[in-house]
Amino acid sequence: MLFISPSKAVSMPDYIWLSPDEIAKLPVSGKAWQNIKNNADKPLSSPNLSNQDDMTNVYVLAKALVYVRLQDEKYREQVIDACMQAIGTEQAGTTLAFGRELSSYIIAAQLVGLPDDKKSLFDAWLSQALNKELSGRTLKSTHEDRPNNWGTHAGASRIALAIYFKDHEELTASAAVFKGWLGDRNSYSDFKYRDTKWWQANPKKPVGINPKGSKKRGHSIDGVLPDEQRRGGNFAWPPEKENYVYEGLQGALAQAVMLKRAGYNSFAWSDNALLRAFTWLHEQANFPAEGDDTWQPHIINYEYGTQFPAPTPAKPGKAIGWTDWTHSTEQNN
Repeated sequence: MLFISPSKAVSMPDYIWLSPDEIAKLPVSGKAWQNIKNNADKPLSSPNLSNQDDMTNVYVLAKALVYVRLQDEKYREQVIDACMQAIGTEQAGTTLAFGRELSSYIIAAQLVGLPDDKKSLFDAWLSQALNKELSGRTLKSTHEDRPNNWGTHAGASRIALAIYFKDHEELTASAAVFKGWLGDRNSYSDFKYRDTKWWQANPKKPVGINPKGSKKRGHSIDGVLPDEQRRGGNFAWPPEKENYVYEGLQGALAQAVMLKRAGYNSFAWSDNALLRAFTWLHEQANFPAEGDDTWQPHIINYEYGTQFPAPTPAKPGKAIGWTDWTHSTEQNN
């Protein structure tokens, strides 16, 4: 297995997602703020990291963000309790569930600062998370094997762990895998693709996002996520509105944001691969983000200066949310 570093991290960031100083500058008015505040004020369900559809993680993240903005200890206490309750709950699940759920708890714990006794327990659990075997897989192997949403979510949690523990070697390896998934096979290419390569620009050299200028039967497939779009069936036009494409992008965007904070030019990799993915979805598939994917265009618009439809309030996703507040391009959202 070959890892070629896409470049050394410029610096290991102090915070995984946003810093307290950045959060302190965010507005406390508007629809996006009211949405995150309302959700932060709701009681939490018991964390369950073996349930891939459990939403407790993103509500814990909401409480952490609101705590930092308002400095109200009740939110911090709830985040601490949830982080302690989350420990070990991944045991009966899969790496898909674990990959989806874990990153928000890591980000939230870092933002609120766990008391020393609880931090030691939390960190001991996290130190085993990357190589914890669940149904025959680990987060690390899933990131390196699966070129779809399983891998992108696992990668997001892997990168969050690397930054949390300031593990430069792990961060460099994670960045190489992500760059390979975006299309740079010289960085990494050991993914295990399905035999159904209907949407690959070059089935002999499969990638996570098709390269710039790709066409098939006269139609643009530039920016397609082939291993997700295949779920809608064989190549056909007009293309199927395949929601798993957005699911794969959920983990990919989370990885890109974290890697950018570490100094990588992740949003520019492979000819702005993430922008091209959104452009294809809008211009070719006529498929704007819906439901729990509506947090994603806020990131894309923030990073690329685009104007894709981005509803406010936006629904949180499987692992990340509240980006209409944290990454808004509006002055008072």
